[in-house]
Amino acid sequence: MTGRVEVAKKWISEGYKASLVLSFVGLAPSTYYENINRQNKEQKEKEEIEDDKSNHHGRPVPGYSFTYDGRKISDEEIKECLSELICSDGYPYGYRKLTMSLKRDYNIAVNHKKVYRLCDEMGILRPQRVIVSRHPKHLAKMDTVNAPNQLWEMDIKYGYIAGEDRFFFQLSIIDVYDRSIIDYYVGLSCTAKDACRVLKSALAARGLNDCTSLPKIRTDNGPQFVSKLFNDTVEELGIIHERIPVKTPNMNAHIESFHSILEYECYSRYEFESFKEVYGVINEYMRYYNERRIHGSIKYMAPNKFYEAFMSNGVKIQEFSA
Repeated sequence: MTGRVEVAKKWISEGYKASLVLSFVGLAPSTYYENINRQNKEQKEKEEIEDDKSNHHGRPVPGYSFTYDGRKISDEEIKECLSELICSDGYPYGYRKLTMSLKRDYNIAVNHKKVYRLCDEMGILRPQRVIVSRHPKHLAKMDTVNAPNQLWEMDIKYGYIAGEDRFFFQLSIIDVYDRSIIDYYVGLSCTAKDACRVLKSALAARGLNDCTSLPKIRTDNGPQFVSKLFNDTVEELGIIHERIPVKTPNMNAHIESFHSILEYECYSRYEFESFKEVYGVINEYMRYYNERRIHGSIKYMAPNKFYEAFMSNGVKIQEFSA
């Protein structure tokens, strides 16, 4: 269809009578003009978007949008939603349909120009998504866990700095057996490079750099975790990287549970005025969480204490599926 439209368009532009050309190529006039109008509309929208991107004197990009119920949502969270959408099986949509999906499925009030910009930043505009990654995708599946360093979960939580009107990010790795947050990162941005650094640091913290038996790492489909850099890193380290199916946060239940605790016991108790305050408060809370906060699921011990007891005395809990 597209080929016939382009041929007809070329001949008509050279002065041939439209009715004769359309009859020759086998196109109905309504079909031809519908295609032409759509192409013109898409080209105009693309030019408007490019003008917005190149206009440095316009309104600065705020870095967030709003949901329809008034909640402020950062661009990084929107990117994570876009990653989930394009990773879904049978979802070969362009930025306009992704815009509608963000509105319908995630309740985000966003226009197609912003979605185009975010997709462009992520490198997921439709023509680029046909490229097949050389990294096989491992879907998460339930496994039996009976010791530390078998399964780690990794995810990002977003917080808000009221005094500076911007978001911050906390990326954490949890061992699902002993509940320790092995390592974490707090910053004003969170990239694939940060995720790789935290993963390597966690391996070093557990003394696993030269170990042949490494934990599996489980994540969602956030842009940091589907990136080429992160996948190259886990491949180089010899780690199996599992990604949970889209919209199945229960497959990442332990890190999600930690995020709920973190929100209730730390984030919600402060109206942060600066990133400096955020950094200090979170570091103090993380020391409390790992060293003093007891968990009923690990014999009413703090995560680090339980890990030490397991490694030295063989203190155990019943194996479980995760």
